[in-house]
Amino acid sequence: MADSKRVLLASPRGYCAGVDRAVETVERALDKHGAPVYVRKEIVHNRHVVDTLAERGAIFVSETDEVPEGAIVVFSAHGVSPEVHRTAEERRLKTIDATCPLVTKVHQEAKRFARDDYDILLIGHEGHEEVEGTAGEAPEHIQLVDGPDHVDDVQVRDESKVIWLSQTTLSVDETMETVKRLREKFPLLNDPPSDDICYATQNRQGAVKAMAAQCELVIVVGSKNSSNSVRLVEVALQNGADSSYLVDYAKEIDLAWLDGVSTVGVTSGASVPEILVQGVVDLLAEHGFTDVDTVTTAEETLTFALPRELRPARTTR
Repeated sequence: MADSKRVLLASPRGYCAGVDRAVETVERALDKHGAPVYVRKEIVHNRHVVDTLAERGAIFVSETDEVPEGAIVVFSAHGVSPEVHRTAEERRLKTIDATCPLVTKVHQEAKRFARDDYDILLIGHEGHEEVEGTAGEAPEHIQLVDGPDHVDDVQVRDESKVIWLSQTTLSVDETMETVKRLREKFPLLNDPPSDDICYATQNRQGAVKAMAAQCELVIVVGSKNSSNSVRLVEVALQNGADSSYLVDYAKEIDLAWLDGVSTVGVTSGASVPEILVQGVVDLLAEHGFTDVDTVTTAEETLTFALPRELRPARTTR
């Protein structure tokens, strides 16, 4: 039937390995120690996840000085600066670090190039927790470059000792545009030793790129403070979708968006549980979008071990 309504479901979508590890870290900490377990900032940028963990006894705080002395605190997937580790130590907090290993990798790069006295140009969004954590590793060496329009403001000490690093959840295309502009200004600009934008961010953007041109509407499930989810809306619009919206839950969908639409693309950010995507698919089915096809552009098999404080003890025979 030519006028059938269909859904294109992006794959990969939803939880990445770092988010999976971070959420499980809080769940295991609650299982092991009982409530309350304190968490500095949102463990991941998703409203549903944070609310669910709060119901189980996680207490989310902005800073470590809100945590009672000697209590347990989990650091979020976005990472923290050395200063945060120091203040936690001063308060004798028992810390469990749920920083995504891919963010930790960027921290290590920042420390290494600061030791070698490079000027480090950190491409990222001002105020984002991940950027604050990375910049805190070497504040005297790091300058934030918040997109291509900020390249003109960048000054360096030695043009032969400049390297760029990036926040892991950016748009690949916009980041490369910023790098291009930086390289025009600093032809000797060094690239990071390995790709900073995380595999999951790239894969989710790749799946949206592959289907956007076939969709009049792309619905991205994710929270407004989730950088990688916001980027998916931008990628959909840049790659041929007529419209794209970000929603936390199916109930936020305005049915007027569906008027005259025959193909809806659906995806979700890297911190979004699949149950929320299923809610959107179910709502679309109620409105005639019953034909669901999956658009797969990559397979993901990566997993990360839990922080050592939560790994099961080895049994000796």
